[in-house]
Amino acid sequence: MSKSEEDKLSILVVDDEPLMAKTIADILRVKDYDAETAFSGSEAVRKVGLRPFDAVLMDIKMPEVNGVEAFVKIKSIAPEMPVVMMTAYSTDALVSQAREQGALGVLIKPLDFTAILSFLSSLKKERVIFIVDDDYEFCMTLSGILQKRNIKARYETDPFRVMDGVKSEEDVVLLDMKLNGITGLDVLREIREKYPHLPVILITGYVGEMGSLVERGLELSAFAYLYKPLELEKLFALLEEIKREKLQRALGEK
Repeated sequence: MSKSEEDKLSILVVDDEPLMAKTIADILRVKDYDAETAFSGSEAVRKVGLRPFDAVLMDIKMPEVNGVEAFVKIKSIAPEMPVVMMTAYSTDALVSQAREQGALGVLIKPLDFTAILSFLSSLKKERVIFIVDDDYEFCMTLSGILQKRNIKARYETDPFRVMDGVKSEEDVVLLDMKLNGITGLDVLREIREKYPHLPVILITGYVGEMGSLVERGLELSAFAYLYKPLELEKLFALLEEIKREKLQRALGEK
């Protein structure tokens, strides 16, 4: 397999109507995605067990093993893999079940391929975290931890240079609330003026001293806050939540 083929996103398309599954897969291949088909829920579960996929597009209404039942089984095999349901019946009870089980989204047939391609484009983008903290050692340590999770990390230790470095395509900004010569709240205000929807997670090691600033930061639509020393599992859970919301917006779910 060539390097370019290895870099392609791999999508499993599941529909009990073979023509529908093959048509969707053909369109994805034309758009330079690696697409594979399955014609039943049980076949989809088997294929997910055999190889990794970057995402699954799956019809809800299928005989024997329906899409929701297949999704539950797939989730037990690959819990973080995005699964998007497809259906011609927007009010079907299975749609509600799919959402309750954690399906990323539900697309109504005939499919909006603009939404599908927007979703896949967002999925393909490299995850980037921008750390703003005047503690160089903290920035270096956290950057290394993130990179081990295949998340690209950049950092800025000079709070007065943040706006020169922050970009709209960042997945999230990790912003320390106590900085040299300025507060994190002041930096957050600057970020919000230019990038009103960019997710920002506030961090601080000063629970009592920074508590009121954290509250004001949340009023400025900060996504969440964490205290130092960081509980990494909480951080990764927040990053997954932000990623999920970004993908849902691409699908038109938000």
